[in-house]
Amino acid sequence: MRSNFYYQGHSEQVAVAIKDYLNSQEGFLSPETAHSPRAVGDALASLVANKLEDFPGNWCRDYSHEFARRSMADMAFTDVEGIHSVIDVKTHRKKTVFNMPNLTSVRRLARLYESDYNVFSLIMIKYSVQETDLEVLDVLFSPIEFLDWECLTVGALGWGQIQIANANDIRVTPQNSRKEWMLQLCDVMMEFYPREIEKIAGRIQHFKEVREHWENREDIWEK
Repeated sequence: MRSNFYYQGHSEQVAVAIKDYLNSQEGFLSPETAHSPRAVGDALASLVANKLEDFPGNWCRDYSHEFARRSMADMAFTDVEGIHSVIDVKTHRKKTVFNMPNLTSVRRLARLYESDYNVFSLIMIKYSVQETDLEVLDVLFSPIEFLDWECLTVGALGWGQIQIANANDIRVTPQNSRKEWMLQLCDVMMEFYPREIEKIAGRIQHFKEVREHWENREDIWEK
């Protein structure tokens, strides 16, 4: 089954509610935190975590925002249809030239999506800051499978890390097929891993040459 919360556009309504709520908050930035994108991001994520349970209304059944730092989730909820949403919050300061936020490990996502009742979702908050005044310009609340692969890439961390290629350019295909998106993920990884093998082969060859150099070098540090 697929989630009516996402496929009927309820998550888009929640995104609007998040934007309005954040823009109603005042005085949560100091001059020090306002100049730190990480501090601003943490503050925004905390505000959302403390309030998100209220935004979906009757859709939200069980909600939690107590997760370890390295978890996939910043927060999660199970809706009335039994769909469990694991939610990652990202923030992006406008006028930042380039930003490639990590989303999740390809291996973790593949495991999570073994069940049709699990959804990995992104809340992306775009904002601007003038001194200590913050304005939220846009909020996206979307399952990862609605993100077009044209705006995603994979980074070489562990099994591979799905990343937004450029946070200034996020493309969404509402009601996209999870099956088609996951098949695209597999195709991406089938191209990604051979390139990584070539890189590793090159690194192995490099250190073979480094070893040969040191084998033939006089040990001037010998006691």
